Amino acid sequence: MHYLDHAATTPVSPEAAQVMLSVLTEQFGNPSAQYPLGRDAKALVDQGRAAIASALDCKTEQVVFTSCGTEGDNWAIRAALHQNRRVGKHIVTTAVEHSAVLQCVKRLEQEGYTASYVRPDGEGRISAEAVLAEVREDTAVVSVMLVNNETGARFPVEEIAAGLKDRPALLHTDAVQGFLKVPFTAKSLGADYITLSAHKIGGPKGIGALYIGGRAKNTLPLLFGGGQEAGLRPGTEATAQIAGFAKAVELRAARKEEIFRHLAACSAYARERLGGIPDLRFIGPGDAPHILSVSLPGYPSQNIVGELGEQGVCISAGSACHRGKASHVLTAMSLDKRTAAGVVRVSFGPETAREDIDALADALLAHKTKRFPML
Repeated sequence: MHYLDHAATTPVSPEAAQVMLSVLTEQFGNPSAQYPLGRDAKALVDQGRAAIASALDCKTEQVVFTSCGTEGDNWAIRAALHQNRRVGKHIVTTAVEHSAVLQCVKRLEQEGYTASYVRPDGEGRISAEAVLAEVREDTAVVSVMLVNNETGARFPVEEIAAGLKDRPALLHTDAVQGFLKVPFTAKSLGADYITLSAHKIGGPKGIGALYIGGRAKNTLPLLFGGGQEAGLRPGTEATAQIAGFAKAVELRAARKEEIFRHLAACSAYARERLGGIPDLRFIGPGDAPHILSVSLPGYPSQNIVGELGEQGVCISAGSACHRGKASHVLTAMSLDKRTAAGVVRVSFGPETAREDIDALADALLAHKTKRFPML
């Protein structure tokens, strides 16, 4: 199998899986229990929090565990709105955010909030100036992702944070596709809320984290219950998933410079190989080294993905969350219909080898050669 869909999910590292198995079978205590087995579990949670905080270069108390990136996005936006409820009910975001942000904002509009959606240019880029131009006196929160999950565009979160420094609006960034794949720290970004997810970096599904810092004060929980996570996120902690997340972070952080170089090399080699396919177009700027979107205009992406999958080459037709629906990202970029319909996303990980990219290039060329365009 040639797995080239790391932006959708990543294989759990053997080390993270082994840690999780040990916690599930031997260190299974409830972290709230006061006897040794419970205290040991609590120590695992604390160690996991410290590992994520170290990778973000922030304080441990600024990291709260969540079930996933979607929860983190929803929580951050609603918490910011609650804190700034006396500022106003206006939200600024982009038209190319992950559905976890866009659907949350759409729901909030039904509840009486208003929103401005900044559109990208034809390359999928978003400028800080365009975002800040939408900020008003009644803007309570700005939510702009760090790396777009379809185009690989890296958005100027740092510049937006600087522009909001003297304004009340809080800044949230979905950094799920950027964490340990592009260089940043919590301080360098300057965001008040940062969303992370484990399964994009070799950790398990079902666990994520939310950084709460900067100007975020008295964050309102999404849930209420037993007071875990300093009262911010009640519910018995997912100790095994936290341990797996922490191990994945430790492994990636220890090799991050090497991994950055490897991902950049994969992207460069893929551009070289795929660039030889007639009529193939590269979509988006590809600032993040692990994401590369291309189009075979006129060849339906679902057909391409299906046929290549049968050959053991795993890619996607945009975000895995779309499930065959038209991509709002490509629509916002105003791509022509034939080009948009033929877009597929290729994404790399530390395990990606040249042989995987060669298999992709050969399969795409064969698909184009033997099939007539259908659009």
